Amino acid sequence: MRSVVKRLERYYMFPRRVATGVTDVDTNAVRSFLVAAHADVVETVRDCAAVSATTGTDATGRSDTSAVRRGIETELRDAGVWDRLPTVLVDCVEVVGGRLRATPVAAPPYVAPTATGVVLRGTLERGRLVVAVDALAVERGDEGGATAEREDERTTGVTLRPRPPDTPLAELIRVEWRG
Repeated sequence: MRSVVKRLERYYMFPRRVATGVTDVDTNAVRSFLVAAHADVVETVRDCAAVSATTGTDATGRSDTSAVRRGIETELRDAGVWDRLPTVLVDCVEVVGGRLRATPVAAPPYVAPTATGVVLRGTLERGRLVVAVDALAVERGDEGGATAEREDERTTGVTLRPRPPDTPLAELIRVEWRG
């Protein structure tokens, strides 16, 4: 995989930092890398989230965020992508020049389904890299005030909808560095 990363680095001029010196991360480089090297994974997350949002939303338009989250994981497992997500995380960490403290597995805290897609988390020596694929948009009901991760949303009228199919993959990807 390192050879793929090195070729993509040259092509996209991704900045790299040594593992002991990671203090700041170019989040755009991680996002660009994901679109270039793992577009199939991001597309599959988008597709699986869309299916889950449809089945997890009732006739009134309210989404059961817990059901959507569980459905996303099930759909990704069925599609054969869930077990690939730890490798995607390792690749993202390599782009920023870091090394994970432990080998990631397809389970929290490294890989977790969310109400809007999936999140990958990796702890490095000097911080944490968080990469999310937010394939679903959150629409708030009249009562508002809830966030996409709270269980009590089922009673506040939150609707989870697939983002338009022409949404660029880069817009689905959120990258954060918590150093």
